[in-house]
Amino acid sequence: MILPEDYSFMARAIKLAHKGRYTCHPNPRVGCIIVQKGKVVGEGFHQRAGEPHAEPIALSVAGDCAKGATAYVTLEPCSHHGRTPPCADTLIQSGVSRVVVAMEDPNPKVAGSGLERLRQAGINVHVGVLESEAQALNPGFIKRMSHGLPFVRCKLAMSLDGRTAMASGESKWITSDAARRDVHRMRALSSAVMTGVDTVIADDAALNVRLSAVDLDGVESDSDLPSPQRVVLDSRLRMSLQAKMLSLPGQTTILSLEGEHERRKALEAAGAEIISMPENSGQIDLLTAMRYLAQQETNEILLETGPRLAGNMLQAGLVDELVIYMAPHLMGDSGKGLFHLPGLVHMQDRIELGITDIRAVGRDWRITAIPSNRVC
Repeated sequence: MILPEDYSFMARAIKLAHKGRYTCHPNPRVGCIIVQKGKVVGEGFHQRAGEPHAEPIALSVAGDCAKGATAYVTLEPCSHHGRTPPCADTLIQSGVSRVVVAMEDPNPKVAGSGLERLRQAGINVHVGVLESEAQALNPGFIKRMSHGLPFVRCKLAMSLDGRTAMASGESKWITSDAARRDVHRMRALSSAVMTGVDTVIADDAALNVRLSAVDLDGVESDSDLPSPQRVVLDSRLRMSLQAKMLSLPGQTTILSLEGEHERRKALEAAGAEIISMPENSGQIDLLTAMRYLAQQETNEILLETGPRLAGNMLQAGLVDELVIYMAPHLMGDSGKGLFHLPGLVHMQDRIELGITDIRAVGRDWRITAIPSNRVC
């Protein structure tokens, strides 16, 4: 039976899991608390891949108080040996009598087997407490495990009249400092930041995280700051050998078509990793590219690019979430628009959006929306 207090304790575990949201990639964000007679005696969250999971951390704090206690976990305890031992076994050995889990693990290596192991050991197990909140912790991990694709969040900035650049191409800066800091937090949340080569050529984009540890809750020092992978779609390898991102810490991956062997060697010597992709109508096949990145354990992608690639990704159904920063000024009807969407002729061709959030960020507004045409 699920008890009324289970919800408040699980909410605390979910809040704990948020502390690892910048650092535990490619693993899921997980929190755990141990409760004995209504009192929290141990808590923990998963901070980094290869380090202990949330459950053993919380149990080590609880010590002998774990015997007969209830464990609250935001994700089903793992049942397989990876870089760490199975958490289901650790819970069994601790002597807990009850385990409350927010959601089952979509990882096929687990997928209910952790829960079954607990039940076979005589532990009382309940699943589904604050499930939607737990799912919101790990959209990329869930999608990668369930569908073999990363979760793609497309970020754009526009004026009140929907323009992303002046007619001249000038675009710095549309939004305020507060909005740009918000974007850097989104970058830090992401496994990868992706753009097209035209954006790199036009802006010499760095796509790195330019925040200090104090700006990111859960990151202890600047040395712990995340460095998401930079992914550039460059079908003809037009990226400059002097591109800023090639000299920065972290990995820069270029997805391209076959050919241009001398250019490929030069870019690799400059520090880029180059991966060949199949062609689709003269361009990189986007679905194959997303599947490849998922195979590389990429959970969440922040897409920061121009209207053409943003439009192609949107029309392909590969954008899971739009985050649009709207600035309170006008840039004129000759400026550049948000998306290049050829083929939208009739009203019935529109791509419907579900608005999930609107809030002020500094002097700008941030609109979060879900496209209706997502492939999954």
